[in-house]
Amino acid sequence: MSTFPLPSFLPARLSQGMDLGLSGAAIVAPDIATFPNGCHICEVEIDRDTGKAAVIAYWVVDDVGRMLNPMLVKGQIHGGVAQGLGQALLEEIVYDRDEGQLLSGSFMDYGMPRADDMPDIEAAANEVPTTTNPLGVKGAGEAGTVGALPAIMNAIADALAPLGIDHLDMPATPERVWRAIEAAERKG
Repeated sequence: MSTFPLPSFLPARLSQGMDLGLSGAAIVAPDIATFPNGCHICEVEIDRDTGKAAVIAYWVVDDVGRMLNPMLVKGQIHGGVAQGLGQALLEEIVYDRDEGQLLSGSFMDYGMPRADDMPDIEAAANEVPTTTNPLGVKGAGEAGTVGALPAIMNAIADALAPLGIDHLDMPATPERVWRAIEAAERKG
């Protein structure tokens, strides 16, 4: 690897007749932060016999300001929803109670969302450009994850409410949901 500057950055090293073209730089440090916002709604079905919760429909409307690349933003939101679904329903670090040995130390033992765990995601945008930066953009990187956790867990809580279940810790694994259903039915 050369330690010398590349010719494209030194006008004297360019071929005769070539110029640098357009060039510019700016550093913008806004005085106040931007705050993206959105709404996530999901529908779940719970198998009473196994405790498996399945997200069957999911809707998102996010305001991330002006979207410079809508396809990229939608992809970030879809990926974030997948990450949130994994955390809400599957992902758990498990240790042996007696020995303290990590039992979920590989992807063979650690629950992660797969394609068949994912619902169709209807994603829409409510673009409200911010006035705090020249591009009117807000953050989008965590939008899917931040909304997915409460949307999924609240949908599960709503589905279990008729049984008198008012709380369930994440992840809402089939075993955890099944045990909550069994305990509620014994009480009721």
